[in-house]
Amino acid sequence: GGMLAAAVLLLLVAAGPGLVPVRAGRDALREELLLSPLPDGDVAATFQFRTRWDADLQRGAVSHYRLFPKALGRLVAALGVRELHLALTQGFWRTRVWGQPPLQAPAGAELWVWFQPTVTDVDKAWEELSNILSGIFCASLNFIDSTNTVTPTASFKPLGLANGTDHHLLRYAVLPREVVCTENLTPWKKLLPCGSKAGLAVLLKAERLFHSSYHSQAVHIRPICRDASCLAVSWELRQTLTVVFDTFSSGQGKKDWSLFKMFSRTLTDACPLASQSKVYVDISPKNKEKELLEVTPPPTSVHEAIVQGDKRTYAVYDLLSPSLFNTSRSLNVQLKWKRPQDSSDLPTPILHAQRYVSGYGLQTGEISTLIYNTHPYRAFPVILLETVPWYLRLYVHTLTIITKGKENKPSYIHYQPAQDRRRPHLLEMLIQLPANSVTKITIQFERALLKWTEYTPDPNHGFYVSSSVLSALVPSVIAMKDVDVEQSPLFTSLFPSSDGSSYFVRLYTEPLLVNLPTPDFSMPYNVICLTCTVVAVCYGSFYNLLTRTFHVEEPSRGGLAKRLANIIRKFRGVPPL
Repeated sequence: GGMLAAAVLLLLVAAGPGLVPVRAGRDALREELLLSPLPDGDVAATFQFRTRWDADLQRGAVSHYRLFPKALGRLVAALGVRELHLALTQGFWRTRVWGQPPLQAPAGAELWVWFQPTVTDVDKAWEELSNILSGIFCASLNFIDSTNTVTPTASFKPLGLANGTDHHLLRYAVLPREVVCTENLTPWKKLLPCGSKAGLAVLLKAERLFHSSYHSQAVHIRPICRDASCLAVSWELRQTLTVVFDTFSSGQGKKDWSLFKMFSRTLTDACPLASQSKVYVDISPKNKEKELLEVTPPPTSVHEAIVQGDKRTYAVYDLLSPSLFNTSRSLNVQLKWKRPQDSSDLPTPILHAQRYVSGYGLQTGEISTLIYNTHPYRAFPVILLETVPWYLRLYVHTLTIITKGKENKPSYIHYQPAQDRRRPHLLEMLIQLPANSVTKITIQFERALLKWTEYTPDPNHGFYVSSSVLSALVPSVIAMKDVDVEQSPLFTSLFPSSDGSSYFVRLYTEPLLVNLPTPDFSMPYNVICLTCTVVAVCYGSFYNLLTRTFHVEEPSRGGLAKRLANIIRKFRGVPPL
C-alpha cells in the first residue's frame, strides 16, 4: 500500500502542476434550532444549517468537496451563479397574528438568482439552472419559463457581496401552485453534511413536519467576506426550514410543548462535523409583566439580542457542551406557560399587508392590496412588487393609491406590460407610508379567453396569481448595535442591518385564486355518449328491420323412418320422437 501511494505521488509530481489537485479552503458548519412560541399558542420551529467554505467556486479549480454539497458547488461554478435563493413553501405565514418571521417565503416555489457579469446569455443559463434544480429537489421548477419570469429593477438586491447591481443579471419566478411534500424534503436533507443521522436534523421527521399549518424549506447560496478586511471571498450555503405547529392540528388542545410532542423525537448529540450546534428558545416576555414561559431542563446560558427592532431573550442549549448530556442521554426541551395569555395585549407588527380580488362576473375584476403601517410616529417607504400573469389584462390607468382618504403618488414606478403567452405584467412602486396609516392600492383587470389546450386539468379550481412582495427598511423601536456576525445567532444575520435605526423586512401577501371564463369541457363527452346511444338503438333497429329477410317454414310430418321408429318406441313404452 505504501509503495502504491509513493508511485502515485511520483507520477503527479512528474506530470507537473496541471494535474496536482487544488487544495480546497477550510470549511465550517454551524447548526441551530430556534423555538418561538407564537401569540396564539402555536410554536414556530426554525432550523438553520450554515456551511461556510473558504474557496473560490467561480474559477472551477475546486476538486475536493467536504462539507459543501458537490451538486450545488458544481452548479454555481458551471452556470456562473453569483447568488441563489430557492424556497419551497406549503401554507401561508400569517404576519398579523404570528408577527414577523425570521425568513418568510410565498406559498409554492420561489426562485431568484443573480448571475455573474461574465454570463453572456442570462435567459439560457436561467432555463438550464431551473431544470437542474428541478432534478435536484424533485420539484416542478422545470415549469419556470418566460411566462412567469420577471427581472425586477428595485426589489431583490443581492444579499451577499456584489460589485454592481445591474438588474439585467437578476431573474425572479414564483410557482404558486407548487405542492411541497416528502419528495422535496428528502433531497434537501441529503445536502446536509450529517444527513438526518445526527445533530439537529434528527428531528426532521417528515410525518411530523407536514402535519403542520405552515412548512417552508429554503436554500440560500451567496458570497460573503472571508474576514474583516474583505480581501478574499468565502461561499455560504444556508439551508433553512421553518415549520409552525398548531394546537388543533396536533390534537393536543393544550399549549404546553416539548421537542418530543412536536417532532416525536429528542436530541441525543450534535452533528460531529459541526463547529457549533445550539438550540435557542425565545423566552422574551410578551408584555411588560413578568415572563409567562418557563423552559426545562435549565438552559446552558441566556442570550439577549435585538432582533427585528425588538429586544429578545433566548434560553440557549449548547449541544457541544459536555455538561448538557451528563444528566440524561437525550435533550427534550419543554415549554410551559405559567398562566394563560391575554390575546388583547398582543403586539401588532409595524408592517403587514393583505391582498384580495373583487368584482363580479367573468369579464372584469379588481386586485386590492392593503398595506398597514402601525408605527405611531414614523413614516417610511416601501417597495411593492406585483407580478400578474398575462391572461389578466391590467388597466394601468385605473391604478389608484389612497392613504387616509387622499391620493398617494409613488415616488418611483416601473411597469412592464405583459405579452400574450410570452411574459407577465411587472409593476414596481416605491410608496411612502405615513405613520399609523392604511394604504389601499387597487388596479382593475380584464380576464382573457384562453385556447382550450391552455387550461389546466382542473380549470374550475381557478388560476393562481403569485404573492405581492413588500421590501422595506422598518424603523426600529430600540437602537440596534453592530454585532459580530460570526458570534450572533444565524437567524439574525441573513439580512444585514444598514444602520442602527432600522431593519430590513421582506413580506409576502396571500396568493390569489382567480376564475377565468371556462368552457364546458364535459359537453363533448355528453355529446359522444348521446350520439352513440342514438346510433346504437335507433339506427341499429332500423338497419336490422330493413336488411333482414323472413321465411315461413311449414312443419313437416316426417318420413317413413321416423314413423317406423315411433311404432317401435310405442311397443317399448318409450315416448315418441
